[in-house]
Amino acid sequence: MDGQNRNNIIPGITVDIVLKKDQKTGNLTRGIVKDILTKSGTHPHGIKVILADGQIGRVKVVHKN
Repeated sequence: MDGQNRNNIIPGITVDIVLKKDQKTGNLTRGIVKDILTKSGTHPHGIKVILADGQIGRVKVVHKN
């Protein structure tokens, strides 16, 4: 699943995000969603989330737990 649709993302699910510092390289960081920061239903660059370890980025891939 992609990370552009807010309905695909719930706290506790594993996702791959791109951090602000990694936007040029596209490096992904895997983690567990703590909270969803984007209020709109969709976002073309990915829904912004905060991970359990405190990192913030846009979701690129949603993994089924």
